[in-house]
Amino acid sequence: MNADNLSAEQARVLAQGPFPDYPFTPQAFVHANGLTQSYLDEGPRDGEVVVMLHGNPSWSFYWRKLVLGLRDRYRCIVPDHIGMGMSDRPGDDRYEYTLQSRIDDLDALLRHLGIDGPVTLAVHDWGGMIGFGWALKQSERVRRLVVLNTSAFPLPTAKRMPLRLRMGRDSRIGGFLIRRFNLFARGAAHFGTRRRLSPDVRRAYSGLYDGWDAAISTLRFMQDIPLAPGDRAWPLVEASAKKLPDYADRPVFLGWGLRDFVFDRHFLEGFRAALPKAEQLVYGDAGHYVLEDKADELVPAIRAFLDKHPL
Repeated sequence: MNADNLSAEQARVLAQGPFPDYPFTPQAFVHANGLTQSYLDEGPRDGEVVVMLHGNPSWSFYWRKLVLGLRDRYRCIVPDHIGMGMSDRPGDDRYEYTLQSRIDDLDALLRHLGIDGPVTLAVHDWGGMIGFGWALKQSERVRRLVVLNTSAFPLPTAKRMPLRLRMGRDSRIGGFLIRRFNLFARGAAHFGTRRRLSPDVRRAYSGLYDGWDAAISTLRFMQDIPLAPGDRAWPLVEASAKKLPDYADRPVFLGWGLRDFVFDRHFLEGFRAALPKAEQLVYGDAGHYVLEDKADELVPAIRAFLDKHPL
Protein backbone atom coordinates (compact mmCIF):
# COMPACT_ATOMS: atom_id res chain seq x y z
CA MET A 1 0.00 0.00 0.00
CA ASN A 2 1.42 3.38 -0.92
CA ALA A 3 0.62 6.68 0.78
CA ASP A 4 -2.18 7.41 -1.68
CA ASN A 5 -4.05 4.27 -0.59
CA LEU A 6 -3.86 4.87 3.15
CA SER A 7 -6.97 5.81 5.04
CA ALA A 8 -6.86 9.05 6.99
CA GLU A 9 -6.48 7.15 10.26
CA GLN A 10 -3.72 4.93 8.92
CA ALA A 11 -1.82 7.98 7.70
CA ARG A 12 -2.30 9.75 11.03
CA VAL A 13 -1.02 6.80 13.05
CA LEU A 14 1.87 5.99 10.73
CA ALA A 15 3.02 9.59 11.07
CA GLN A 16 3.56 8.87 14.79
CA GLY A 17 5.99 6.06 13.96
CA PRO A 18 8.16 4.33 13.11
CA PHE A 19 7.18 1.63 15.58
CA PRO A 20 9.79 -0.86 16.83
CA ASP A 21 9.79 -4.25 15.07
CA TYR A 22 6.75 -3.26 12.99
CA PRO A 23 8.01 -3.09 9.38
CA PHE A 24 4.62 -3.94 7.94
CA THR A 25 2.41 -2.36 5.30
CA PRO A 26 -1.11 -1.94 6.65
CA GLN A 27 -4.02 -2.88 4.42
CA ALA A 28 -7.47 -1.31 4.48
CA PHE A 29 -10.94 -2.83 4.27
CA VAL A 30 -14.01 -0.59 4.02
CA HIS A 31 -17.02 -2.17 5.72
CA ALA A 32 -20.59 -1.80 4.48
CA ASN A 33 -21.11 0.95 7.08
CA GLY A 34 -18.33 3.00 5.46
CA LEU A 35 -15.81 2.49 8.27
CA THR A 36 -12.27 1.51 7.35
CA GLN A 37 -10.59 -1.33 9.22
CA SER A 38 -6.83 -1.61 9.12
CA TYR A 39 -5.22 -5.03 9.08
CA LEU A 40 -2.01 -6.87 8.28
CA ASP A 41 -1.89 -9.61 5.67
CA GLU A 42 1.63 -10.99 5.82
CA GLY A 43 3.06 -14.19 4.37
CA PRO A 44 2.36 -16.38 1.34
CA ARG A 45 -1.19 -16.27 -0.04
CA ASP A 46 -1.30 -20.05 -0.08
CA GLY A 47 0.11 -20.46 3.43
CA GLU A 48 -1.82 -21.87 6.33
CA VAL A 49 -3.85 -19.02 7.79
CA VAL A 50 -3.20 -17.74 11.30
CA VAL A 51 -5.70 -15.12 12.48
CA MET A 52 -4.28 -13.05 15.35
CA LEU A 53 -6.77 -11.10 17.46
CA HIS A 54 -5.67 -8.41 19.89
CA GLY A 55 -7.54 -7.05 22.87
CA ASN A 56 -7.91 -3.81 24.80
CA PRO A 57 -6.03 -1.45 24.85
CA SER A 58 -3.58 -2.81 22.27
CA TRP A 59 -3.60 -3.29 18.49
CA SER A 60 -1.87 -5.41 15.84
CA PHE A 61 1.43 -4.11 17.22
CA TYR A 62 1.09 -6.67 20.03
CA TRP A 63 1.51 -9.55 17.53
CA ARG A 64 4.40 -8.04 15.57
CA LYS A 65 7.13 -10.44 16.74
CA LEU A 66 4.97 -13.50 16.13
CA VAL A 67 4.17 -12.24 12.62
CA LEU A 68 7.88 -11.81 11.95
CA GLY A 69 8.48 -15.34 13.19
CA LEU A 70 5.78 -16.92 11.02
CA ARG A 71 5.37 -14.95 7.83
CA ASP A 72 7.93 -16.90 5.82
CA ARG A 73 5.53 -19.87 5.78
CA TYR A 74 2.21 -18.85 7.33
CA ARG A 75 -0.31 -16.29 6.16
CA CYS A 76 -0.84 -13.95 9.11
CA ILE A 77 -4.09 -11.97 9.23
CA VAL A 78 -3.99 -9.38 12.01
CA PRO A 79 -6.85 -6.85 12.19
CA ASP A 80 -7.00 -3.69 14.24
CA HIS A 81 -10.50 -3.67 15.72
CA ILE A 82 -12.61 -0.64 14.87
CA GLY A 83 -11.59 2.21 17.15
CA MET A 84 -8.17 0.65 17.73
CA GLY A 85 -4.75 0.84 16.13
CA MET A 86 -4.94 2.27 12.61
CA SER A 87 -8.64 1.60 12.11
CA ASP A 88 -11.25 4.37 12.08
CA ARG A 89 -12.34 5.84 15.44
CA PRO A 90 -16.08 6.45 14.98
CA GLY A 91 -18.35 8.00 17.57
CA ASP A 92 -21.29 6.13 19.03
CA ASP A 93 -23.51 7.59 16.33
CA ARG A 94 -21.65 5.61 13.65
CA TYR A 95 -20.69 2.37 15.36
CA GLU A 96 -22.05 0.13 18.10
CA TYR A 97 -19.10 -0.86 20.27
CA THR A 98 -20.22 -4.36 21.22
CA LEU A 99 -18.73 -7.84 21.14
CA GLN A 100 -21.18 -8.82 18.41
CA SER A 101 -19.98 -5.91 16.26
CA ARG A 102 -16.39 -7.12 16.65
CA ILE A 103 -17.38 -10.63 15.63
CA ASP A 104 -19.29 -9.33 12.62
CA ASP A 105 -16.31 -7.18 11.60
CA LEU A 106 -13.99 -10.18 11.73
CA ASP A 107 -16.36 -12.29 9.69
CA ALA A 108 -16.73 -9.57 7.05
CA LEU A 109 -12.97 -9.10 6.82
CA LEU A 110 -12.26 -12.81 6.36
CA ARG A 111 -14.97 -13.08 3.72
CA HIS A 112 -13.49 -10.06 1.94
CA LEU A 113 -10.12 -11.80 1.90
CA GLY A 114 -11.64 -15.01 0.56
CA ILE A 115 -10.58 -16.96 3.64
CA ASP A 116 -13.22 -19.65 3.86
CA GLY A 117 -11.14 -22.68 4.84
CA PRO A 118 -9.33 -23.83 7.96
CA VAL A 119 -7.67 -21.30 10.24
CA THR A 120 -5.60 -21.12 13.38
CA LEU A 121 -6.90 -18.66 15.95
CA ALA A 122 -4.30 -16.83 18.02
CA VAL A 123 -6.03 -14.76 20.71
CA HIS A 124 -5.15 -12.38 23.53
CA ASP A 125 -7.32 -10.44 25.98
CA TRP A 126 -10.64 -9.46 24.32
CA GLY A 127 -9.39 -11.22 21.20
CA GLY A 128 -10.34 -14.46 22.93
CA MET A 129 -14.03 -13.67 23.09
CA ILE A 130 -13.99 -12.18 19.60
CA GLY A 131 -12.33 -15.28 18.17
CA PHE A 132 -14.32 -17.84 20.12
CA GLY A 133 -17.48 -15.84 19.46
CA TRP A 134 -16.78 -15.87 15.72
CA ALA A 135 -16.15 -19.63 15.90
CA LEU A 136 -19.52 -20.40 17.46
CA LYS A 137 -21.05 -20.77 13.99
CA GLN A 138 -18.03 -22.34 12.29
CA SER A 139 -15.98 -24.14 14.89
CA GLU A 140 -15.04 -26.85 12.40
CA ARG A 141 -12.82 -24.30 10.63
CA VAL A 142 -10.74 -23.68 13.74
CA ARG A 143 -8.07 -26.38 13.47
CA ARG A 144 -5.54 -25.03 16.00
CA LEU A 145 -5.60 -22.59 18.90
CA VAL A 146 -2.93 -20.31 20.35
CA VAL A 147 -4.30 -18.85 23.57
CA LEU A 148 -2.47 -16.10 25.47
CA ASN A 149 -3.86 -14.45 28.63
CA THR A 150 -7.49 -14.24 27.63
CA SER A 151 -10.91 -15.74 28.30
CA ALA A 152 -13.65 -17.66 26.57
CA PHE A 153 -16.01 -17.92 29.55
CA PRO A 154 -17.51 -15.71 32.29
CA LEU A 155 -15.47 -14.32 35.14
CA PRO A 156 -14.50 -17.29 37.35
CA THR A 157 -16.34 -17.36 40.66
CA ALA A 158 -13.04 -17.24 42.58
CA LYS A 159 -11.89 -14.13 40.69
CA ARG A 160 -12.92 -10.63 41.75
CA MET A 161 -13.48 -8.01 39.10
CA PRO A 162 -10.41 -5.71 39.29
CA LEU A 163 -11.18 -2.25 40.59
CA ARG A 164 -9.40 -0.62 37.64
CA LEU A 165 -11.84 -2.28 35.25
CA ARG A 166 -14.87 -1.53 37.41
CA MET A 167 -13.91 2.13 37.41
CA GLY A 168 -14.14 2.19 33.64
CA ARG A 169 -17.08 -0.15 33.32
CA ASP A 170 -19.39 1.24 35.98
CA SER A 171 -18.24 4.75 36.92
CA ARG A 172 -18.98 7.86 34.87
CA ILE A 173 -16.07 9.63 36.54
CA GLY A 174 -13.77 6.72 35.78
CA GLY A 175 -14.94 6.67 32.19
CA PHE A 176 -14.32 10.39 31.84
CA LEU A 177 -10.79 10.05 33.20
CA ILE A 178 -10.00 7.16 30.86
CA ARG A 179 -10.99 9.15 27.79
CA ARG A 180 -9.67 12.50 28.96
CA PHE A 181 -6.26 11.27 30.13
CA ASN A 182 -5.92 7.94 28.28
CA LEU A 183 -5.42 6.23 31.64
CA PHE A 184 -6.12 2.67 30.59
CA ALA A 185 -3.69 2.47 27.66
CA ARG A 186 -1.02 4.36 29.56
CA GLY A 187 -1.44 2.14 32.60
CA ALA A 188 -1.29 -1.04 30.53
CA ALA A 189 1.89 0.13 28.80
CA HIS A 190 3.56 0.75 32.16
CA PHE A 191 2.17 -2.12 34.24
CA GLY A 192 1.22 -4.78 31.69
CA THR A 193 4.69 -6.34 31.70
CA ARG A 194 7.23 -7.41 34.29
CA ARG A 195 10.15 -6.05 32.30
CA ARG A 196 10.31 -2.35 31.58
CA LEU A 197 9.34 -1.52 28.03
CA SER A 198 11.40 0.95 26.05
CA PRO A 199 9.88 4.43 25.62
CA ASP A 200 9.25 3.74 21.92
CA VAL A 201 7.32 0.54 22.67
CA ARG A 202 5.31 2.20 25.45
CA ARG A 203 4.48 5.03 23.08
CA ALA A 204 3.37 2.55 20.41
CA TYR A 205 0.94 0.98 22.85
CA SER A 206 -0.45 4.10 24.46
CA GLY A 207 0.20 7.09 22.20
CA LEU A 208 -2.36 6.03 19.62
CA TYR A 209 -5.12 6.56 22.19
CA ASP A 210 -4.20 10.05 23.39
CA GLY A 211 -7.20 12.34 23.05
CA TRP A 212 -10.91 12.10 23.79
CA ASP A 213 -11.93 10.74 20.38
CA ALA A 214 -8.93 8.43 20.06
CA ALA A 215 -9.62 6.71 23.40
CA ILE A 216 -13.28 5.90 22.80
CA SER A 217 -12.80 2.21 22.10
CA THR A 218 -10.59 1.63 25.15
CA LEU A 219 -13.54 2.68 27.31
CA ARG A 220 -16.29 1.02 25.27
CA PHE A 221 -14.48 -2.32 25.48
CA MET A 222 -14.51 -2.02 29.28
CA GLN A 223 -18.17 -1.02 29.38
CA ASP A 224 -19.06 -4.11 27.34
CA ILE A 225 -17.50 -6.57 29.82
CA PRO A 226 -20.24 -9.13 30.59
CA LEU A 227 -20.59 -10.00 34.27
CA ALA A 228 -24.15 -11.28 34.56
CA PRO A 229 -27.22 -12.30 32.54
CA GLY A 230 -28.71 -9.16 31.06
CA ASP A 231 -25.38 -7.73 29.94
CA ARG A 232 -25.28 -7.46 26.16
CA ALA A 233 -22.39 -9.84 25.62
CA TRP A 234 -23.49 -12.42 28.19
CA PRO A 235 -25.23 -14.84 25.77
CA LEU A 236 -22.10 -14.98 23.58
CA VAL A 237 -19.80 -15.59 26.54
CA GLU A 238 -22.11 -18.24 27.95
CA ALA A 239 -22.31 -20.02 24.58
CA SER A 240 -18.54 -19.82 24.18
CA ALA A 241 -18.01 -21.41 27.59
CA LYS A 242 -20.25 -24.32 26.67
CA LYS A 243 -18.46 -24.79 23.36
CA LEU A 244 -14.91 -24.55 24.69
CA PRO A 245 -14.44 -28.25 25.66
CA ASP A 246 -15.24 -29.23 22.06
CA TYR A 247 -11.82 -27.91 21.03
CA ALA A 248 -10.06 -30.47 23.22
CA ASP A 249 -9.65 -32.76 20.19
CA ARG A 250 -7.53 -30.15 18.39
CA PRO A 251 -3.97 -28.89 18.95
CA VAL A 252 -3.97 -26.10 21.55
CA PHE A 253 -1.09 -23.98 22.81
CA LEU A 254 -1.45 -22.02 26.06
CA GLY A 255 1.06 -19.24 26.75
CA TRP A 256 0.46 -17.46 30.05
CA GLY A 257 1.88 -14.71 32.21
CA LEU A 258 0.72 -15.29 35.78
CA ARG A 259 1.40 -11.69 36.83
CA ASP A 260 -1.67 -10.50 34.93
CA PHE A 261 -4.01 -8.52 37.16
CA VAL A 262 -7.01 -9.63 35.09
CA PHE A 263 -6.34 -12.89 33.25
CA ASP A 264 -4.51 -14.61 36.07
CA ARG A 265 -4.30 -18.25 37.21
CA HIS A 266 -8.08 -18.45 37.58
CA PHE A 267 -8.51 -18.00 33.83
CA LEU A 268 -5.60 -20.29 33.05
CA GLU A 269 -7.21 -23.01 35.17
CA GLY A 270 -10.44 -22.57 33.21
CA PHE A 271 -8.63 -23.31 29.96
CA ARG A 272 -6.69 -26.18 31.49
CA ALA A 273 -9.90 -27.80 32.67
CA ALA A 274 -11.61 -27.46 29.28
CA LEU A 275 -8.52 -28.30 27.19
CA PRO A 276 -6.51 -30.78 29.26
CA LYS A 277 -4.18 -31.88 26.44
CA ALA A 278 -2.99 -28.36 25.61
CA GLU A 279 0.71 -27.64 25.33
CA GLN A 280 1.67 -24.98 27.85
CA LEU A 281 4.30 -22.39 28.61
CA VAL A 282 3.42 -20.67 31.88
CA TYR A 283 5.55 -17.91 33.39
CA GLY A 284 5.54 -16.68 36.96
CA ASP A 285 7.56 -13.64 35.90
CA ALA A 286 5.42 -12.41 33.00
CA GLY A 287 2.45 -10.09 32.93
CA HIS A 288 -0.56 -9.35 30.76
CA TYR A 289 1.45 -8.53 27.65
CA VAL A 290 3.11 -11.93 27.79
CA LEU A 291 4.46 -11.61 24.25
CA GLU A 292 6.42 -8.56 25.37
CA ASP A 293 7.86 -10.29 28.40
CA LYS A 294 8.61 -13.64 26.76
CA ALA A 295 8.75 -13.22 22.97
CA ASP A 296 12.19 -14.82 22.75
CA GLU A 297 10.73 -18.06 24.11
CA LEU A 298 7.12 -17.89 22.97
CA VAL A 299 7.65 -17.07 19.29
CA PRO A 300 9.85 -20.10 18.53
CA ALA A 301 7.64 -22.30 20.73
CA ILE A 302 4.50 -21.25 18.86
CA ARG A 303 6.29 -21.74 15.54
CA ALA A 304 7.34 -25.24 16.58
CA PHE A 305 3.77 -25.98 17.71
CA LEU A 306 2.32 -24.95 14.35
CA ASP A 307 4.99 -26.82 12.40
CA LYS A 308 4.34 -29.96 14.47
CA HIS A 309 0.59 -29.87 13.79
CA PRO A 310 0.15 -29.06 10.08
CA LEU A 311 -3.36 -28.58 8.77
